[in-house]
Amino acid sequence: MAKIKTSFIATVLNEEKTIETFLTSLFFQTQSFDEIIIVDGGSTDRTQSIISNFQFQISNKKVSKIKVFQKKGNRAVGRNFAIEKARNEIILCSDAGCVLDQRWAEELVSSWSEDIDVVAGYYQGITHNIFQKCIIPYVLVMQDKVNPKKFLPATRSMLFSKNIWKKAGKFPEQFSHNEDYVFAKKLKYIRARIVLNKNALVGWSPPNSLKNLFIMFFRFAYGDVQAFIFRPKVIFLFFRYLFFFLLTNINMFFFYLIIMIYGIWALEKNYRYVRHPLTIIYLPFLQVFSDIAVISGSVSGLISLLKR
Repeated sequence: MAKIKTSFIATVLNEEKTIETFLTSLFFQTQSFDEIIIVDGGSTDRTQSIISNFQFQISNKKVSKIKVFQKKGNRAVGRNFAIEKARNEIILCSDAGCVLDQRWAEELVSSWSEDIDVVAGYYQGITHNIFQKCIIPYVLVMQDKVNPKKFLPATRSMLFSKNIWKKAGKFPEQFSHNEDYVFAKKLKYIRARIVLNKNALVGWSPPNSLKNLFIMFFRFAYGDVQAFIFRPKVIFLFFRYLFFFLLTNINMFFFYLIIMIYGIWALEKNYRYVRHPLTIIYLPFLQVFSDIAVISGSVSGLISLLKR
């Protein structure tokens, strides 16, 4: 079988703290890329100078030179621009801030064939403290919960053909919060042929503060409603809290009982991923915290829709 020619794409915006680690993982793949394209959305920090300096450092190695473009706009605008510039039909995609496993590209390419449109890679958390470890079950699909038939590809880790990208209508540039999820849903809608390779791993570090975590949950929920995506679990979340509210208005005993049950449920479903004494505090708190952020984002998105 002839070697598949690939183009790697990514977008960046003020990534001076993470870009060098990202590039290092990119250039030490077991399978190299025929082309690397990075689109900068308008960085005002040292991102571009770090990329330039990094290229100088690896100039003596047999690797593809990074093609850097500037394109104002959100990530969807940058990705579409990068794909349009790409010379090759097969596109590999990840996000700045991630760390690619050394065999990431090799695994994705090994799962592709003429009968496949998209190869979805997997991703895992890179954590530095117990707080981040407790966040992971709330922001990533844990490996034991992955359903290969329903798993949606994310731009952190995926391979796709230019042809299917065009058929799906490209990345939706009108959405700035969850454009890759909308794109993945469109892939499912047009019956794109998607396979999952759990070994195509990308590491991703979750937010390290409550403020940034709230913003992330809020943005995703807001973006879903803006895109007319109403997840069943989010709808159920609203009914769950409405039910809690009605019960607590009947008797305060129910309030304390519900709090206890909810906390036990949060521990039961996620403790096995962390296994640390502090989870007895963190996991129940993060469950309620994430619920509030999702409800707030969904309501804000709905209000915005009604105002149109």
